[in-house]
Amino acid sequence: MARMARKASNFCVPVEPKLAFVIRIRVLNGVSLEVQKVLQLLRLQQIFSGTFMKLNKASINMLRIVEPYIAWGYPNLKFVNELIYKVVIAKSIRSKLP
Repeated sequence: MARMARKASNFCVPVEPKLAFVIRIRVLNGVSLEVQKVLQLLRLQQIFSGTFMKLNKASINMLRIVEPYIAWGYPNLKFVNELIYKVVIAKSIRSKLP
């Protein structure tokens, strides 16, 4: 696609990702209520909890507010498959324990 655009002396603008994986990495000690509310909206109330979210202007602004307390990025297919596999294994091990 980009090669065809260059041949026609045009520009090819890459598509921005629409999905992100967000994980909380820090403890909230003495932070503002705004940060706490945004983390609650993102469903990141426990440390090392993660969630997938759609990216739009509002969600990117929320990520900027809580950026010191989270890590986020764009998932690929391999990452999603590994994550699902780990969750299934953890649930099956937990169900077998008394």
